[in-house]
Amino acid sequence: MYDKNIGTKQKALRINLDRRIYGSFAEIGAGQETAAMFFKAGGSSGTIAKTMSAYDMTFSDSIYGVEESGRYVVESRLVKMLSKEYSLLEKRLAEKRGPDTTFFSFANTVVALNYQKTNDAHGWIGCRFQLSPQSGYNDVIIHVRMLDNENILQQQALGIIGVNLIYGCYYYAKSPETLVLSLMDDLIAERIQIDMIRFNGPDFAEVDNRLMTLHLVKNGFTDAALFGSDGQVLQPSEALYKKHILVMRGRLRPLTNVQLDMIENGVKQFKAEDDVDENRVVSMAELTLHNLKANDKEIDEKDFLDRVDILCSMGQTVMISNYLEYYKLVAYLARLTRLKCGIVVGIPNLEYIFDEGHYEFLPGGILESFATLFSKKVKLFVYPTLRDGAIYTCDDFHLPPMLEPLYQYLILNNKIEPIRDYNEENLHISTDGVLEMIQAGQEGWEKLVPARVAEQIKNNCLFGYPCEVEYVPIGQQVRQQQEQVVADATPS
Repeated sequence: MYDKNIGTKQKALRINLDRRIYGSFAEIGAGQETAAMFFKAGGSSGTIAKTMSAYDMTFSDSIYGVEESGRYVVESRLVKMLSKEYSLLEKRLAEKRGPDTTFFSFANTVVALNYQKTNDAHGWIGCRFQLSPQSGYNDVIIHVRMLDNENILQQQALGIIGVNLIYGCYYYAKSPETLVLSLMDDLIAERIQIDMIRFNGPDFAEVDNRLMTLHLVKNGFTDAALFGSDGQVLQPSEALYKKHILVMRGRLRPLTNVQLDMIENGVKQFKAEDDVDENRVVSMAELTLHNLKANDKEIDEKDFLDRVDILCSMGQTVMISNYLEYYKLVAYLARLTRLKCGIVVGIPNLEYIFDEGHYEFLPGGILESFATLFSKKVKLFVYPTLRDGAIYTCDDFHLPPMLEPLYQYLILNNKIEPIRDYNEENLHISTDGVLEMIQAGQEGWEKLVPARVAEQIKNNCLFGYPCEVEYVPIGQQVRQQQEQVVADATPS
């Protein structure tokens, strides 16, 4: 049973007194705070086989190997640490303790706040562990951003989340959702954020990491999460490091021909920009939590997975976020990359952006939001719409007199640009209209969506399409999707 009132010291003590649990700690950066909490709780000899910290790069490389990227606070370094320390446990203690012990190796590689307080403090934390003696191991890996303004507070937060992770791995493993929720016990999002989580291993075979990542956003542990076109969970700052990012936001339920046209032509126009390296462009479809809720109620997790599956099958990277306002999304992207970013919007989105009512809570109103939204490295690409039988572009866009000069300023300074090469035949397509046709089983909707999307909707009875489908467990679905991705990428 989950009890969020169990304190960090009580968690560490319970583990120390559980004679089945025994392992090692390897912590690089911001001290050895997790191990220290087990020492301070008492009875640590029952839990700790070894603690270490290879701060020096030469020592670290000698123990764990050299990173090709030359970076040390990366997931690949964490995995090497977990593998090395866990293999040493098995090699040295399996014969003596193996039949009665569930081994674990805990590791982190972290860069905390520097003396000048000018860096982005973040780190990778992981636990490799058994749930029963002599069984296969599991991994739970997370990425965190530390937000405290003092180094010692960041160290403390790392220690707390480390204890929470180990405790959750052993006592909440049968309920991954509870494990995720427990990671922030005794912490708040203003101190530390978790923007990626990954479960692996035989005891988590049925866990869908996309759902676990959705829980991070839904619970407020982070404001955004990312999935690759292969459906795998990505860590945003690593996946988008030194990339040009092009984003299109929408409900995408389902992806229609008009939205695909927006993406494809938006990408083409973005790549043609003088200050964009087309080899570094990442195109993303973004779903906000608001757009994942049906009638402002709870999020339908199956519906979420259906949308992600379809977008990934079309080669899209997918982001889910809690950024309702565009300027907040841009501020987030600016933290991930210093290169130029683009946003593809339709006319209704542009009208939303220029609605002053959305910025009344800001001291500087719409001008304050636009200072971020239209920063030096951001540009909007506007797709036309069909109104009263006529094509309506951003050249026809009209605003109240007090806002018109602001709009013209942005046009003249190349911050807003119409998407010129578009398919007029798609402009009549309405996402809501297509969804109604699908749910009613009405003929003709297949022509309004990409062929692959229509095939998936029919085969899997998605979005209320009236048919019957054989139930396949989530874990098996994920494996089948991964196998299909590999098959599609393999030359015939």
